[in-house]
Amino acid sequence: MTLHHGKHHATYVANLNAAMEKYADAEAKKDVAAMIALQGAIKFNGGGHVNHSIFWTNLCSPKDAVAVGDASPELAKMIDAQWGSLDAFKTEFNTKTAAVQGSGWGWLGYDKTAKKLAIATCANQDPLSTTGLVPLLGIDVWEHAYYLQYKNVRPEYLKQIWQVVNWKNVAERFKDASK
Repeated sequence: MTLHHGKHHATYVANLNAAMEKYADAEAKKDVAAMIALQGAIKFNGGGHVNHSIFWTNLCSPKDAVAVGDASPELAKMIDAQWGSLDAFKTEFNTKTAAVQGSGWGWLGYDKTAKKLAIATCANQDPLSTTGLVPLLGIDVWEHAYYLQYKNVRPEYLKQIWQVVNWKNVAERFKDASK
């Protein structure tokens, strides 16, 4: 994860900053064509930064991990109500996330309108917030997230990631989203 954070995430931040500088210059010149042309770089690199910023807080050392019910009885009850059990939720989450073609993210989000949890996937670095869901838990399934340890075996990475999910952080995000 050190390489992932120090190289990949840092590159998204550097590229976002460069795109934003170019955008500010284009905006000052009222160069709409240049502003439009920069949208892809802003979305990709901005999404990479936003997604990874959530991802790092969603993880913790195995010794600091707590059960979802200990972090938030309300969140645990909602998971049980919607999926039947935490294990059933993890199975559906892992299945949907493993099926992401190419690179992307698996998410547990909160739908403020329906007042429900939702499992969603996003391609590339597209942020979950662009779908209308509030991100609670994001799992990076770009190969750079797991290839050093799990090679190309995404399902095993997804199976093991639950040992380091920071349910306290997910619970804080849930509390804020469900206000």
